[in-house]
Amino acid sequence: MLHSLLFPYRARYVGWLIFIPAALLGIATLNFDFTLDFLTVPLPEFFITSDPLAGLTVKKEPPVINLTNELAAIGTLIGLFLIAFSRERIEDEFISRMRLEALQWSVVVNYAILALFIILAHGLEFILVLSYNMFTLLIVFVARMRWLMYRHNHQLLAL
Repeated sequence: MLHSLLFPYRARYVGWLIFIPAALLGIATLNFDFTLDFLTVPLPEFFITSDPLAGLTVKKEPPVINLTNELAAIGTLIGLFLIAFSRERIEDEFISRMRLEALQWSVVVNYAILALFIILAHGLEFILVLSYNMFTLLIVFVARMRWLMYRHNHQLLAL
């Protein structure tokens, strides 16, 4: 992986500071219908579709939406992205090879999980599976990369 495409080493800590609260907010939003009231906003008019067959134009109050889900998803993605693509203290060719292996491994695991849930989940449950599946690629990549780094560091200490 090109070194110029990686974030600085300290960006990993910022990523963790963003990821943990955003992931907890996302879990609370999806599983417990938690919302933050200040994120309730009226839907802009250009998002409201009109029915040309109705003929009559009725003036009514614009619908409101809550952006808690969106805030949680964007925060989780940004946090995971910073964690996954931050440099190591010593970024060499071996670390780049481990990074590539972890990325390949996470893509295979992600699509295996998706294929399994295509068979097992139906209806609205499948939408929930897809919303979680957006994050599994980066989560598996971070977990695999950290595991490879842990194993590598402990092998060096054993010598």
